[in-house]
Amino acid sequence: MITLGIETSCDETALALIRDGKLLHDVISSQTDIHSLFGGVVPEIASREHYRLIGRLFADLLKKTDLSIAMIDTVAVSRGPGLLGSLLVGLGFAKGLAAASNARLVGVNHLHAHLLAAGLEQQLRFPAVGLLVSGGHTHIYHILSANDFRLLGRTLDDAAGEAFDKVAKMLNMPYPGGHLIDRIGRMAMPDVKLFTKPYVDNDNLDFSFSGLKTAASLHIQRNPHLRFSSPAEAARRCAVAEEETTSLQELAVLCASFNHTVAQTLRIKMQRALERLMTQEQGRPVSLVVAGGVAANSMVREAMTGLAEHFDVEAVLPSLSLCTDNGAMVAYAGEQLARLGLRHLPDLEAIPRGQAIPDDMVRDEGACPAICGK
Repeated sequence: MITLGIETSCDETALALIRDGKLLHDVISSQTDIHSLFGGVVPEIASREHYRLIGRLFADLLKKTDLSIAMIDTVAVSRGPGLLGSLLVGLGFAKGLAAASNARLVGVNHLHAHLLAAGLEQQLRFPAVGLLVSGGHTHIYHILSANDFRLLGRTLDDAAGEAFDKVAKMLNMPYPGGHLIDRIGRMAMPDVKLFTKPYVDNDNLDFSFSGLKTAASLHIQRNPHLRFSSPAEAARRCAVAEEETTSLQELAVLCASFNHTVAQTLRIKMQRALERLMTQEQGRPVSLVVAGGVAANSMVREAMTGLAEHFDVEAVLPSLSLCTDNGAMVAYAGEQLARLGLRHLPDLEAIPRGQAIPDDMVRDEGACPAICGK
């Protein structure tokens, strides 16, 4: 089975082709440089860039894989959550391709695709407990299969990735700056008393990072010398950060402390989830899956790996290239659904952030789990 994955949920235009779970090739165009001028993603600009780029990227992908449209069995596309205008560009393109090639159309939950992405590199074992931690979401799931995700906890305000990027902006770092906080933070030991772990004195699995973001803001206001003079200066100095360990030491402590606080907050909630799920007779996790942009953070990866070892479950962390938005994860998730005989009809709708994604797939008559072809 050959599956095309289309990802346009935010500001990356990404497409990939996979054959039977193996990546053939992927292409991606990031809009980071454009949106960094505004300190964040501008939805109207994002959708126009997707529209401008998606056709030529698809043509490039076919050329590099030496495939034709007629050879595609399944067209998988991120249908949400995301920016509505951006989603509509990808969805319209996917519907056109599916109609032209008589391929199966599969709308993919963007969040679930992140958590399945590691399946491109290793076999996923279910049941699993999954942590999705990105710029827009911080969710905990009980994952029973590639098509059975049960939400256990979610962010009540700022997601972890959003908090990283906003603190980076306060420090005058270029957007998105979360990875720069991680890089500089690796140069120092955290001050574990600098920040309080947010929203952990409860018994639920939800998150709230707005208070931590405010605490970091107040610390920066009291220490304005920590700010870079401009994003350009921040980019220049961060590029050679290891050579400026002395001049960046105080900033490194701040970044390390922020990294530590986020990572330990995630660890506490995930430990709580694992403790509860381990008491169940059915659905006991055998793996811990971490996904999303913040899954690339070094302290988060270290904390989750240690937690998996403590509970004697497999730690599943995708490579750094699969943590951010990409077409390969959409293609892989779509292929898993197609192999279950599931598809969408041409009236498939885009679902923006904040709205529940409906269970509106239909099953092919006579389909079996190993379904192939069109």
